[in-house]
Amino acid sequence: MNYLSPSEIADFTVNVGIKKANLSALNQFILGILAGAFIAFGAQASNMATHTISDVATAKLISGLIFPAGLILVLMAGAELFTGNNLMILALCERKISLAQLLRSWVVVYAGNLVGSVLIAILISWSGQLNYTGGLLGAVTIKAAVGKVALPFCSAVVLGVLCNWLVCLAVCTSFGAKDGISKAVCVFFPIWTFVASGFEHSVANMYYIAAGIFAKCNPSYVAKAIEAGVSQSGIDALNWTSMFTGNLIPVTLGNIIGGAGFVGFVYWFVYSRKK
Repeated sequence: MNYLSPSEIADFTVNVGIKKANLSALNQFILGILAGAFIAFGAQASNMATHTISDVATAKLISGLIFPAGLILVLMAGAELFTGNNLMILALCERKISLAQLLRSWVVVYAGNLVGSVLIAILISWSGQLNYTGGLLGAVTIKAAVGKVALPFCSAVVLGVLCNWLVCLAVCTSFGAKDGISKAVCVFFPIWTFVASGFEHSVANMYYIAAGIFAKCNPSYVAKAIEAGVSQSGIDALNWTSMFTGNLIPVTLGNIIGGAGFVGFVYWFVYSRKK
């Protein structure tokens, strides 16, 4: 066969988890920065492609066509993404890595992802790209960020669960493919599904919200955002604190449950436990 069976994917994922756990903290951090940047590239391209589309369904459909480029880069160009690394739970359950190794990897990679995402947000802000369509791109960037930090806690958790359930399935199925095109296809459809569904990805949100915080520093973007229906109080509530308390904390929790629980642990329980 030119692909791995689910049982073989589980074994392969265990070995990947061992390799990830044994990377030095410095390499984990650097590769985490790269992954944050790759995901941010996909997020910004999605914003650019849809910022003039008023129909929500059409905008999400098109975003879903573009955003998968980020995860394809992570998996094929080599980088460390926190959400995908939730699958290291298989190696932990097999007792091939320690809990300390798992947590170190998650924390270091998460920090790297944050740095990479914010770095791209800074560069996009400096580039003047948010001036597209008379500053409409900047306004849409603010609107998206305001909406994310205003999510109810429980909703953010559940949307995070659903998102990383699909992301980790994309990663697992890509592990099962044996050529580059097949890997890209395996990634594309689950990621398209999560983006089109409006689920919440913690690393993508590091870019979306950071970009919105930088965009709100421009009064013309703020004025256009208000014209688009964003409240001044919502804009005022958009800051670095609300980025974490209003979105990243609950979404990250949901991502862990969806990726490590509904994919990683289930795969281990069904395919690896008896071995």
